[in-house]
This record gives sequence, C-alpha cells and structure tokens, in this order.
Amino acid sequence: MLKKELRSLYKVKRAALNEEQIDFKSLQIANQLLRLPIWDYVYYHLFMTIEAQKEIQTEYILQILFGKDKEVVLSKSDFKLGTLSHFLLTENTQLRKNAYDIPEPVDGIEVSETKLDVVFIPLLAFDTKGNRVGYGKGFYDRFLAKCRPETLKIGLSLFEAVPEITDASAEDIRLNYCITPETVYSFVVETSS
Repeated sequence: MLKKELRSLYKVKRAALNEEQIDFKSLQIANQLLRLPIWDYVYYHLFMTIEAQKEIQTEYILQILFGKDKEVVLSKSDFKLGTLSHFLLTENTQLRKNAYDIPEPVDGIEVSETKLDVVFIPLLAFDTKGNRVGYGKGFYDRFLAKCRPETLKIGLSLFEAVPEITDASAEDIRLNYCITPETVYSFVVETSS
C-alpha cells in the first residue's frame, strides 16, 4: 500500500481503540522493550503522547528509563521550520501542550541529535522491511537525518507490520526495530559508509 493510504487506514484503526485498549497495548509494548539489547546506552529520546491522536502511552517507557537511570530527551516542535529541538528531561522541566496538543518542554538544557543513542519513534504504520509511515510532516525524517548512523531507531506501533510500503524510497530512514504489543521486529539496516 501507499503511505497516504496507510496513513488514512491506520488513523481510522487507532480511532477505533478505546482508552483501556491503548493503555493495555502500551504496557505490552513497554514490556517488549525490555527484551531488546538497548539498555547499555546513555541518551534516549522519547516522544510524549498526543492523546487526541490515540498514540501509545509512553509513560510506561518513561518509568523504565528513569528506573534504569537513563538520560531522557524530549523534543519541542517548530512548525514554521518543520524542525525539532531537543531538551534533557529533568525534575525542573516544565511541559506545556502546544497548539497541536503535543506536550513539550518549555525550555531547558538543549541536547544535540548527535548525542542520542536510542530514538523511540511514533508512527502510524510500518512494513516488514523497517519502513515507516508517520503523520506526513517530515519532522522525524529531518530529525533522524541529523542523528549518528549508529543511533538506534525504534518504532512503537499499536498494530503489526504491513507486508510492504510500496512508495518507500531509498532516502527514507528505516527502523532498526519496531515493537508492537505482540512482536519485536528486528531489521537489518544498511548504513552508507
């Protein structure tokens, strides 16, 4: 299927989920993450849940990261430039919802994309090759392009993989892993040298 078709289809599928289903699936995803060999790193980028979009509840992952004493980094969106800036989450970090209902840090200690070891990625759909479909604004494409090639890119999905995203291109940044409530998908991602 095409990205546009998948975007429409999976928005409808997510809208059909109730709060209890999302909460249960989110807890399952957090538990699946514990199976991955990703816990020896320092800097973990996490997105905050847009509840109106019925996204995975990332609070469980946040608890794991804090429990493992990791440095957690959150983003702030610039919709005019289509970019993200990143801030360390500390006990003093103030979060405020932006015009799109995204909880974001007001300010704080800025962190470069090149410091990030692991990035958890929100998405609507993904395929068995590690290609992903987001909301179509390109924020994460631009963000991931600035990360180091070895930064682990982990998609979090409430649904299983589709066979193929037919309009995925060679320029798309693929996932290393995608985690669903039922499955841990691992992808071989070739990096150009």
